Amino acid sequence: MLAKRIWNRRAFVLGAASTLLGATVEQPQVAITIDDFGWQEIPEPWRARASDALLGALAEHKLLAAGFVAGKRVDSPEGLRIVRQWRDAGHSIGNHTYSHQGIDSLGLDAFEADALRNERLLGPLLKSPKYFRFPMLKEGATAELRDGMRGFLKAHAYRNGAVTIDASDWYYSARLSDRLAREPGFDWNRYREPYLKHILDRARYYDGLATVLLGRKIRHTLLIHFNLLNVLFLGDLLERFQRTGWRLVDAPAAFTDPIFDRAPNTIPAGESLVWALAKESGRFQKLRYPGEDDVYEKPILDELKL
Repeated sequence: MLAKRIWNRRAFVLGAASTLLGATVEQPQVAITIDDFGWQEIPEPWRARASDALLGALAEHKLLAAGFVAGKRVDSPEGLRIVRQWRDAGHSIGNHTYSHQGIDSLGLDAFEADALRNERLLGPLLKSPKYFRFPMLKEGATAELRDGMRGFLKAHAYRNGAVTIDASDWYYSARLSDRLAREPGFDWNRYREPYLKHILDRARYYDGLATVLLGRKIRHTLLIHFNLLNVLFLGDLLERFQRTGWRLVDAPAAFTDPIFDRAPNTIPAGESLVWALAKESGRFQKLRYPGEDDVYEKPILDELKL
């Protein structure tokens, strides 16, 4: 609870600072981006209807998302059928590499080859403008890796599908799946409110940081995953955003915000784009690294016995 109180106070301070700096108070905006498409990892009885549930929640809000697909998750007739289902519903499909391994572990040449392998798999599902998202949001621990991959993306007509609101939905979902495996009768509804609070807390934090940094509101991209947690609660999350004053926007519209033209000069490169720009600015001395991780959320869920 202490860590959460610290971050809530920080979000409040950032919000107050934005007022003092004269930033225009506007309705915050957020788009949904969904990573990996690991449909096979979703436990039954939810797996068979997972894609329909996620698409249904988005359709109910007339919202277009961006899906960043890791090829190894969908390299099967059923996996590609799911990706086509999303494309046919109007959602954007982006390249998230084939193996979902990091650039630091693979090296530049192998990482580029992994991205091209995924491009061949997804083929015409990738529409212009093409977007690429780095696994784990890690863009290179050295300038050579960072700049080499930036050159590769430009040469292959990709834009960086950057995240502005990072979070740890993957950790919440993994804990829920593990709990259900151990206790099939566990009440999964107990995860609803902690998860919604977590995402809104992270959204307020990154929105406050962006407002102080840039002196304006931006159109955010939220990172969540194709996982059990969002199969169960994506509709609730979208409603919570709206109820707390956020405007839901389509992912293609969000990516036209000028912030996505920025390429921060940070090493290691990556994390939330807002985090990286704040780090580059040198104005924020207490930015935690990594920006989001399970170590921050474990004490919260342990305390809740989840």
